[in-house]
Amino acid sequence: MKVLAVIDMQNDFISGTLGTPEAQSIVPRVAKKIAAARNEGRRVVFTRDTHTEDYLNTQEGRKLPVPHCLLGSDGWQIDCRLDVAGAAVFDKPGFGSPDLIRFLSMLPELEEVEFIGLCTDICVITNAMMLKGALPELPIKIDSSCCAGVTPTSHENALEAMRLCQIEIV
Repeated sequence: MKVLAVIDMQNDFISGTLGTPEAQSIVPRVAKKIAAARNEGRRVVFTRDTHTEDYLNTQEGRKLPVPHCLLGSDGWQIDCRLDVAGAAVFDKPGFGSPDLIRFLSMLPELEEVEFIGLCTDICVITNAMMLKGALPELPIKIDSSCCAGVTPTSHENALEAMRLCQIEIV
């Protein structure tokens, strides 16, 4: 089984409080990638950055004092142009999703996981590296055309770091 993991394609990271032109530009490619993955019989899963009203009191909130992806808000929602129907969605309070990694680790006959989404340099790299640590022999890919970082430079730095850790960048 091959899996496409769509990381944090949420309104706040695309056009909201932490949105960027680069994030906005990948949405159509991500939508096409999701449709193609389903047509190929791959399983599609999503993560959703999820914070509560006490976000500013968390370690992340103290270092990034911009409330975002607050549970139930419009910014928390996955972009409406992306087909989430029938997919597992893993809410995560931090950069990585232990629930996603457990779920993937328990899939029978898992052959490959490909990651796409936001932000390359924070949540994409964290989830990819967590999976690499849990399943070191599993082929892991990143479609760089369907990812965006906080900045173009940090996006490229994250891709290079993952490449050095034997994650395939396509």
